[in-house]
Amino acid sequence: MLKIKVVNKDGNEMYIGQSADKVVGIFNFDYQDGDWMIIDSDKKGGFYKVQLEDTMAPSIIYVPGNFFIYHIPLTSKRTNYSPKSFYGNCHIIRVEEATPAEINERRNLAFNPYDEHENDTFYPHSYANIETRGECVFASRNAIDGYYFNDSHGSFPYQSWGINRDPKAEFTIDFGREVKIDEVVLTLRADFPHDNYWEKVTLEFSDGSSLEAKLVKSAERQSIKFEPKVVKTITLKNLIKAKGISEFPALTQFEAWGVENK
Repeated sequence: MLKIKVVNKDGNEMYIGQSADKVVGIFNFDYQDGDWMIIDSDKKGGFYKVQLEDTMAPSIIYVPGNFFIYHIPLTSKRTNYSPKSFYGNCHIIRVEEATPAEINERRNLAFNPYDEHENDTFYPHSYANIETRGECVFASRNAIDGYYFNDSHGSFPYQSWGINRDPKAEFTIDFGREVKIDEVVLTLRADFPHDNYWEKVTLEFSDGSSLEAKLVKSAERQSIKFEPKVVKTITLKNLIKAKGISEFPALTQFEAWGVENK
């Protein structure tokens, strides 16, 4: 049994919907700051195909427990989302168990447009030690939201992970379980000449290994391939900026391609 609840900041349940293995909820109210949702399951641990906002793409997530929580972004923290997202008085929420075919195919295991700072109940989850001025348009979750627009910077659809010009910046993807990864693809922000780029980066894996990779000045996706590694996390670090250009390198998308570790 799956159950969706939309709860306000005072703990009052504004909506409840449930079904055996697939639930589609229709929330006919305007979201208010402090609203959040909880999705309960009678099964502990599992994969779900979710669409928690009908203007955003579905995503397959991993939930280690019996529930997961999603906080509706504050109105002051939505400039990295479509201006159509979370507004109005009709919101469709879809949650269903992912099929074995969806779970086991080779896919970008980092993709999760519903990630957020507060997320500690579902995966993948991103975090970084630095985000430019703490602004949502430069948050780590922007690098796994599936938007590849990189010829500008700032509000939607040009959100990115910004490092505030700090070479010690690090970005981490936590998969929440061990997965088998064989490729990382980076899309650098390419708002040239405002932007710079990293000519060299390091990927650090939770298995104790690391990989140094060279990048080029390009708006295109840049692939880093390697022998399959079974990992729980990947950290992007040691970001070496190209010399003599701008002070502002940034990351538009981080992809981690692989399969579940059976």
